[in-house]
Order: sequence, then structure tokens, then C-alpha cells
Amino acid sequence: MTPTAEPGQGNHRATYREVLAEPRFRLLFSTRTVAITADALRITTFSVLVFSATGSALLSAVAFGIGFIPQLFGSLLLGSLADRLPPRALITGGYALTCVAALLLALVRMPVAASLGVVALVAIATPVFHGASSRLVAQSLEGDAYVLGRSLNNIAASGAQLFGLALGGAAVVVLGPRRALAVSAVLYLCCALAIRFRLQPGEFGGAPGGGRGDGGAVRASLHGASLLLRGQTVRRLMLAQWLPVAFVAGAEGLIVAYAGGHHFAPGWYAVLMGCLPVGMLVGDLLVGRLLRPPTRERLVVPLIALMGLPLVGFAAEPGVGVSSCLLLLCGFGFAYGLGLQRPFLDALPQDGQGQAFGLLGSGNMTLQGVGPACFGAVAAGIGTGGAIALAGGAAALTAGWILTWHLPTSPVPVPNDSTGSENGTEQPACRVHPRACGGGSSTGFPRGAGVLELSRTRSWRPARRIGRP
Repeated sequence: MTPTAEPGQGNHRATYREVLAEPRFRLLFSTRTVAITADALRITTFSVLVFSATGSALLSAVAFGIGFIPQLFGSLLLGSLADRLPPRALITGGYALTCVAALLLALVRMPVAASLGVVALVAIATPVFHGASSRLVAQSLEGDAYVLGRSLNNIAASGAQLFGLALGGAAVVVLGPRRALAVSAVLYLCCALAIRFRLQPGEFGGAPGGGRGDGGAVRASLHGASLLLRGQTVRRLMLAQWLPVAFVAGAEGLIVAYAGGHHFAPGWYAVLMGCLPVGMLVGDLLVGRLLRPPTRERLVVPLIALMGLPLVGFAAEPGVGVSSCLLLLCGFGFAYGLGLQRPFLDALPQDGQGQAFGLLGSGNMTLQGVGPACFGAVAAGIGTGGAIALAGGAAALTAGWILTWHLPTSPVPVPNDSTGSENGTEQPACRVHPRACGGGSSTGFPRGAGVLELSRTRSWRPARRIGRP
């Protein structure tokens, strides 16, 4: 039995125990956590390897970020494969590919440009593997269990990144960078073998023949991405998950410079940078475990504002203690994403979930890479404190923009001729059930109120609801 509520039980609150009782999710969750640890180990170790070979801080930084921006191109060109090919083969192949790449970096002494190219090629394919995994999670969990599953992934990802960074530093000291890269390859191999032998095939296969022909896959990917982004619902919900995080990433990229410019004691920059993930962990735990689904969705805008407004305080150039508190509060606001998960899933067409998840993740990674560069340029003109404050103000303005999405709701169903076909599926007008449109469920706030207004009508249910067979 799927550990979830029925679709009509929108007020049901799942538990982490129920989510982890789902064997398929437990397998995907554990392997992804190990893979994130391996990612952090590989990225930092590869950056050290490039710096030791070239002595160039620029190339070292490029090595650190080369795996981010190419993901957007991969999502646009290959994203449809996440829905068209069997997920077990895709996920296994993804972990195997990253294992081979890490082994090449560890064992083959190639030019820096060639090694950067290897990492970039893997990054292009990454959205396909991640999209297939996310689609499988969405099909294994329903309702609030899906939201808590995303919460668990967020919590584990933060912890795994911190552990991977620490493991990378220790491995480089003890083993050297090349052997440390080999350790990451072993971790990827373990993930690939676990998926290959423990994930049952055939239950969630792709469309027959859907993956034939590279040209067809590229055309289908571009067409699918265009349909997703043209639909107001999906486009708005993606932007709501991209923009605040990108603005905060821009501020985070200035923390080291802020600490240095204010002559904080050595090591305090690391404490400041650690405040954000700590706040994120606490926020996800409290919001995910203690609040009911409608409450989480009502708190989307206040939590986004909580991400941005504390950063505005950096305009006053605070000291270490106040800065730490501001960053903790900012990190807590990241829990806003939990209130967007169900509405986003409900808005997706059933046959495009994998590509949508891949596009969501790749866009997020790309904008998080662009944000620090943009606000770094701003800091050159107005100072780091002012640039961090500006980034926070931009996040707060995003909350205000989302506030305008609300459209009036009505408890009276609308006739069938008022429905639209946005995103390829029939959907009711926004005034009946805002979850189906860009206007309400996840992000719209009634004017004069501080909470998200959800229509209580049950005349519509998302066509894509898929439970465990």
C-alpha cells in the first residue's frame, strides 16, 4: 500500500516514517544521498587537482562550476528521454557514466581542457538521469507523502554535501587528489549496482520506441520544454522555485568577501557560510513535520519574504553575531519550497514529468551559478554589504510578485466550456481551482491576508495522479 492519503484528503499530514516505508523511495533516497556525497567529493577534489596542475585560481573556479551551467542545455536538448526510456536503465546508466568520468579524471593524465570537457559532457546528460529519478519518486508517493519525500531529499542533500566536502578535504590530504577521485568513482559504482539489482524493472517504463533516434529525441525535448515554459502554471511555479534561490545564492557568494572586508577573525567566514544550510535543515524539519499541507501552501510567500528580508539587514554592515542570526533566518525561509511541491506536481502533464523535473533542477543549478557572478559585479560598485542587501531585496520583491498571482476563487463549479488546455491537459478555470492554474494554490495570496487562499471545491482532481500499482 502506498503510504499516502487519498487525493481528496488534502489536509492529511504524512510522516517521515510512512515515506521511508515505501521501498522504492527508500532505495532512490539512499542511493541519491550517497551520490550527492560523491558529487561534493568529486567537485572539490577536481578543483584541487586543476589548481595543483595550473596554479590558476580562475581555472580552479571553472573546474568547480563546470558541472552546473551545461545542465540547462542537456535539459533542453535531451530532457524528453527522462519520460521515454525505462527509469531503471537511465538511473543506472547515469551513475555508471559519472563513475567512468571520475575514473578517467583519476587515472588518465589529460590536458585541463579535456578534463573540463569530460565533466561538462556528464553535466549535459545529468538532467535526464535526475529527471527519471524524480519522476519515479513522484509516481511512488502521493499527496503529502510526496512533499515529505522532497523534504527528506533536501535534508539529506544538505547533510551529504557537508559530509562530502569534509570527506574531500580529508581524502586529498591522506590519499592525494587522484586517489580521492577514485573514491568518488567507487561510491558512484555502488549506487549504480544498487539500482540495477534492487529496483524492479517494467513498472514505470517509458513510451514504446520513445527513445529512438537522436534527432527525434532532441526535437521532442525542445518541443516539450517549449510547451512546459509556455504554460503559465508551470512557468510561474518554476520561476517561484528558481528566483529566490538564485538571489540568495548571489548573496552567499559574497560572504567570504564580506568577512574579509570587515576583518573578521580567520575561520569566521566558514561559520557564516554554515549558517544557511543549518537554517535550511531546521526549516525543512519543522515545516515538513509539524505543519499540515494547506498551512505549508499558505506560508509560501511569508517564507520567501523570510529568505530575503534578513539579508537586507546587511546594508547596516553588521558584525559576526548579527550576521550569523540573519543568515540562519534566511536559511529557514528555504522551507517555502515544500509548499510548492504538490501544486507543481499537479500542474504537470503525466507524460512530461521527467522532463519537467529535469528542467526544474537544471534551471535551478544554472541560475545559482549566474547569481553570484551578477551580484559579485554589483559588489564591485556598492560594496559587499550593499550587494547582499540588494540580493535580499530582490528575493523579497519576488515574494511580492507571487502575491499578485491570486485570482478570486468561487465555490461554484464552472461549466466545462471554461476549461483550458494549458500544458497539454484539460484544466479548470483559475477561479474554480487555483491549483490548476498559475493563479492560486501554491502561491497566490488574497489581498489583505497573510496566507495562501486555496479553493475548497473538490469538483476537480488532477488528471495526473498516479499511485503505486
